[in-house]
Amino acid sequence: MAEDRRTRRSRRALGAALVELVLERGFTALTVEDITERADVARATFYAHFRDKEDLFARVTADLLAGLAERLEPALADSAIGFTGKPVLEMLRHGREERDLYRIVLRGEGDGKPLQMFVDACARATAEEFAARADRNAVRPRIEPELLAQVWVGEQIAVLRWWVEQDTPSLPAEEVVRMLLDLALQGRYWASGFEPQP
Repeated sequence: MAEDRRTRRSRRALGAALVELVLERGFTALTVEDITERADVARATFYAHFRDKEDLFARVTADLLAGLAERLEPALADSAIGFTGKPVLEMLRHGREERDLYRIVLRGEGDGKPLQMFVDACARATAEEFAARADRNAVRPRIEPELLAQVWVGEQIAVLRWWVEQDTPSLPAEEVVRMLLDLALQGRYWASGFEPQP
């Protein structure tokens, strides 16, 4: 029990040190020694858990994704029929709570590998949700669910990056979600101020 607590504490400290240092210096400039020194953890402890700094970053990203998935689970249950905006709202809220980690992942630090990991996981989960929603509602998607998921995830990640990069959000999360809901229902032409085509 004490060992598990100590292990969790060491991993948390190393993850927090990684995030702080990447924001200060960028991932490329960091060494394992920089991370262990900031975390006040022995190098041997680092290597007992991680191969290198890339492995640590991958683990931190996996933990972020697990936290996001847990956060989205109840919101997805409420959006069985269509776009309610609840999952996006929860994603934005999670982004504010884990802002610094989202910033380094979404900026593409670590040669873009954590970002690709994030995008791939979100696209897989989204494609599965879109396909399941179509089955539940006995509809046939007009666009291949995997392609639709890529488009959707690309837009949501762009919005999320814009959201977490702001020191103080220019709009409340609820307003952003309302606008995205309007965009999803009305389309880009309408959102740009033009009237729908007859």
